[in-house]
Amino acid sequence: MYKYKLVIFDLDGTLINSVLDLAIATNYALQHYGYPQHPEDKYRYFVGNGVDMLLYRSLPDECKNDEWVKKMRQVMMPYYAAHCTDNTAPYRGIVDMLKTVEREGIKIAIASNKHQSATAPMVAHYFGDIDFVAALGQREGFPTKPNPTIVDDILRIADVDRSRVLYVGDTAVDMQTAHNAGVSVVGVTWGFRPRTELEAEKPDFIVDTVDSLLSLILSH
Repeated sequence: MYKYKLVIFDLDGTLINSVLDLAIATNYALQHYGYPQHPEDKYRYFVGNGVDMLLYRSLPDECKNDEWVKKMRQVMMPYYAAHCTDNTAPYRGIVDMLKTVEREGIKIAIASNKHQSATAPMVAHYFGDIDFVAALGQREGFPTKPNPTIVDDILRIADVDRSRVLYVGDTAVDMQTAHNAGVSVVGVTWGFRPRTELEAEKPDFIVDTVDSLLSLILSH
């Protein structure tokens, strides 16, 4: 019997490399309003806390407020919806890894701070033949990660005790989410943030390759 009965994956930076499309869409909105744009690498630190925080971080200091975030959303979100798969793709080996975990009878789910309106179609597009017990994104009226609500909701759907759950993510927010939910957590180093950020949050494990992650998931 495997140690874990459910594995919950973050989406952006863990399963898919989406930073370029997020950067392009946000820069499109910034350009629309005549504000300075940012290089792709900066967006690795802008993302992770939901679309509102992404837009807030991208705005000039004098415009960091709810009104401007709302204006930016109205421009950025439709553009992103139309272009979110232009450059985005699963990291190498991810699809085969997910299929192996599924084949071994371990439940899998997604917990993302990407808005649900973008999470659902992207999961269908890239992982349409994989059976996630839940694929939850940021939902109106629900707190974003690192609040553990999204994990608690997935646990209820999957009907798995949290002692048999492994959470997989690439940022401090993910590590904090797992800690707050009381589940085991592994940080992956191929995502948006450096190893040092993960180490600072003291995850149970850190892995550098998809093969290492699979070995951990299939541990007894």
